[in-house]
Amino acid sequence: MSKAPKKSKARRLAKAPSSPKRVRADFDEVVKLITAARSRAVAAANTALIDLYWSVGAIITRKIADEGWGKATVETLAAHIQRKQPGATGFSASNLWRMMQFFGAYRDQPKLATLLRELSWSHNLAILSRCRRDDEREFYLRTAIQERWSFRELQRQLNGALFERVVLSPPKLARAMLDTHPEAGAIFKDSYLVEFLELPSEHSEADLQRALVAKLKQFLIELGRDFCFVGNEYPVQVGKRDFSIDLLFFNRALNCLVAIELKIEEFQPEHLGKLEFYLEALDRDVKKQHEQPSIGVLLCATKDHKVVEYALSRTVSPALVAEYQTRLPDKKLLQAKLHEFYELAEQNAALPRDDSAKPSGRNPKGLRK
Repeated sequence: MSKAPKKSKARRLAKAPSSPKRVRADFDEVVKLITAARSRAVAAANTALIDLYWSVGAIITRKIADEGWGKATVETLAAHIQRKQPGATGFSASNLWRMMQFFGAYRDQPKLATLLRELSWSHNLAILSRCRRDDEREFYLRTAIQERWSFRELQRQLNGALFERVVLSPPKLARAMLDTHPEAGAIFKDSYLVEFLELPSEHSEADLQRALVAKLKQFLIELGRDFCFVGNEYPVQVGKRDFSIDLLFFNRALNCLVAIELKIEEFQPEHLGKLEFYLEALDRDVKKQHEQPSIGVLLCATKDHKVVEYALSRTVSPALVAEYQTRLPDKKLLQAKLHEFYELAEQNAALPRDDSAKPSGRNPKGLRK
């Protein structure tokens, strides 16, 4: 009786087919490579476009200074470009003037050159046209890149006068916050704009909480890119009693939990006691060993800055008090206050220095490093 033929070595070593889950993971890896390559290509194209507009602006600026180019010459240039490059867009006479203004605004600020190329031309135009001061432009350039704002979000922050609010009202932080989280001042704000909630003037804390959860994506953008949502009405148990925290987040940059308590009234000193209790419960029972102490935020309808200062001066917990604003602020009023602020700063700088005086810790630029 003949023996059955032996299986070949290749067949004996053949691997079992991958599971559907493993195949999908392999497919997703290929898709990620494609997405990453496309992102790099878009970034490279944007950099090339900004470089082009910068160079065109430099040429027009030089020709105006050296050869007296004017409006008619630039219009003729736009028509010439259209004839030679019929498919090219973005080279109208008005846009050529914007390129010249773009070059003129930043030609003496080489440190901002890299920042300009990280944003789209639309972003750059919005900042150029809406900002009056160099430090204001720098603030929006850096923050738009850091927070990865869309063009729409940049427009919203410009309309909401973020720069003016940051400079005029830096966040009020407890001493414990500065000790445990020195960089917190660059992450939190003194006021948060939540006009997107479309709340009526009369609303309850429950209304406010439901609206924030319903518009969570917009609220996370307003908080900042490193905030992650954990839950609302987050339960904590102490002894035999149950409590709940209005909103709980985690901040990746600070590596800590952030509890937000909502108050639809003016800040009262006694509000801090409850918040400190929640922070103690989080640190004892929820916080992981590798995480930093939890932070508490009282988000109130209004507050008296002096009352907040006194209340925070003795608290031993990392906490801050901020306002929420359901309507866009009066930008012209804030700009007028900012003008007064800079005038006062210039007057103080011109006075003889008194070495016995304590230096002000305020950063007149209001830039987030």
